[in-house]
Amino acid sequence: MTTISKRFPREIEAAMRALRAASELCQRVQHGRIAGGTLTKGDKSPVTIADFGSQAIVCRELARALPGDAVMGEEDAAELREPGHAAIADAVVDEVRQSTGVSARDEILSWIDRARSDGGRGRFWTLDPIDGTKGFLRGEQYAVALALLDGGVVEIGALACPNLSGPHGKGVVLIAARGEGAWRFPLASGSASESAGERVRVSSGKDPALARLLESVEAAHGDHGSHDRIGKELRVSATPVRLDSQAKYAVLAQGDAEVYLRMPTSADYRENVWDHVAGARIVEEAGGRVSDVRGRPLDATKGRKLTGNQGVVATNGALHDAFLAAIAKVGGLPA
Repeated sequence: MTTISKRFPREIEAAMRALRAASELCQRVQHGRIAGGTLTKGDKSPVTIADFGSQAIVCRELARALPGDAVMGEEDAAELREPGHAAIADAVVDEVRQSTGVSARDEILSWIDRARSDGGRGRFWTLDPIDGTKGFLRGEQYAVALALLDGGVVEIGALACPNLSGPHGKGVVLIAARGEGAWRFPLASGSASESAGERVRVSSGKDPALARLLESVEAAHGDHGSHDRIGKELRVSATPVRLDSQAKYAVLAQGDAEVYLRMPTSADYRENVWDHVAGARIVEEAGGRVSDVRGRPLDATKGRKLTGNQGVVATNGALHDAFLAAIAKVGGLPA
């Protein structure tokens, strides 16, 4: 077996196992319990049984394979320990038990709490156990997103997209290692070997007017009005396609779109690190380009937020400068 990464074979295999196991839990929850088991966090965003269960499974797998690696995750188990949330905690434990055979509540909650790193310039993984929770709740697109950073550099990006179609049907995993290309695999079980996957490349389109644009479903995640003005400036004819989660990066990396726009909705809004770095590495290794709306590389060294960046622009590379120029002209960049 030839791994897709000469530098990170253990890490790639661990990421693949973790994503597939977490996706199995997410699919089971989405199909069987979509109407219940949801908490509302302080920022008004939802968190589900599957968010907690997915994080537990990924952290468990990383701890077993790479015990010295820290994890920066979106969730923690504090709310599950509150008496009023005992029923949801029980459901999380039950789902994780079905996946792992472990039923000890304290042990499972400790896996969730393993993702407490604040990042920086050391070696750590970023994890979004369900990126696109609202899409997950609607039965639409979501992703399990995992990335390895070291010294501020994204070395590995990995996305599992259970509802995204690939050449072998619904469900794909995309994994990229810096300097070693981007690869696509069926979500069904298998290894991260070259024989099991195929390399992906971005679209070769060079005409901005023919660009296929992607944007978030939620208006709070990107200024749709600015996106429209940018498109009109470049005479883009197609209506943007709206998808939840980093599945947009997967679509772009596979060559099924040319541009993903995420104009900031306010001057002080900053993106979460775990919402972008995995997808950005995959797009870049597929031949594309990712920056903020001013053309600056994404800087994941400042903690849990991309505090040095505003918004995100991801393209097939050939169209990047044209879209940055259009943004500067009409996009209404925040001060």
